[in-house]
Amino acid sequence: MNQARAAKSHNNVTRLKGRKELNRCNLFIGNWVIDPSYPLYDSSSCPFIDAEFDCQKYGRPDNRYLKYSWKPDSCALPRFNGVDFLNRWRGKKIMFVGDSLSLNMWESLSCMIHASVPNATTSFLRREALSTVIFQDYGVTILLYRTPYLVDIVREDVGPVLTLDSIQAGKAWLGMDMLIFNSWHWWTHTGNSQGWDYIRDGPNLLKDMDRLDAFYKGMTTWAQWVDANVDPTKTKVFFQGISPTHYQGQDWNQPKKSCSGELEPLSGSTYPAGLPPATNIVNRVLKSMKNPVYLLDITLLSQLRKDAHPSAYSGDHAGNDCSHWCLPGLPDTWNVLLNAALMM
Repeated sequence: MNQARAAKSHNNVTRLKGRKELNRCNLFIGNWVIDPSYPLYDSSSCPFIDAEFDCQKYGRPDNRYLKYSWKPDSCALPRFNGVDFLNRWRGKKIMFVGDSLSLNMWESLSCMIHASVPNATTSFLRREALSTVIFQDYGVTILLYRTPYLVDIVREDVGPVLTLDSIQAGKAWLGMDMLIFNSWHWWTHTGNSQGWDYIRDGPNLLKDMDRLDAFYKGMTTWAQWVDANVDPTKTKVFFQGISPTHYQGQDWNQPKKSCSGELEPLSGSTYPAGLPPATNIVNRVLKSMKNPVYLLDITLLSQLRKDAHPSAYSGDHAGNDCSHWCLPGLPDTWNVLLNAALMM
């Protein structure tokens, strides 16, 4: 009996010590190391993976990219435990809000949890705007709301208008226990792939404008929405940092390359091209907010992973995809970091 009590007390001490260490730790400065316990799940046994991320199924010949875990310089990351996660979030709703990189992270988290409880009853619903995975035995709902700009595209007489000061869609985000937002990927799209014909900036209707300025204005609208509509005592809010692309090999001093055929990460903790300018905007907007929003600062650690994209091994994207990420793969680390941040 005493032994059991001592073991329990030792576990509590270890947990407290771990939490203290985590609190002092910058989770996002570190390097990639080979980890024999990775990957955290097998793509063939996860029912939630889209063809576009299922690189093994679509013929990727190498598998070393599956074996890397992120090692922060100043602490150890807690290992992800799906049962523990479900118990901590029992009866709660978690929503990812954003573009296809939110989809990438939402599917990853669902697969990571599913691997811990493969026989649990789940329901899975995919819709255009709102998709859900429910772990029914625990009452945990993990939702995805697709909105690539966070602000609205409004149908006007002139056609679809990216409206920088409007978030009508936000009604769908209310009542959540955790929100993980993300945007940027689409702000650089031009021509047919941008999804709008005009931008409305206040009273002005514009054919186009500087995309970083537009992003700053849209993000400021989002920040005001969070400050006005989210109760920080009831809802934890995260911003999923800017996810990098690897189309331009000169970014990592290999001008003739893209992500295609890349087999390993860059070593160390620096990326030759530096951070994309959108990261400054995210930092500026988050600093201006009255509600605490935790930045999952995944940009640099993801820049190092030039090897982790689907490239040609996607069941959905023709050509060379150097912007999304294979599953299993890098987004699993984003979720390991999310889980660590929740334990701090």
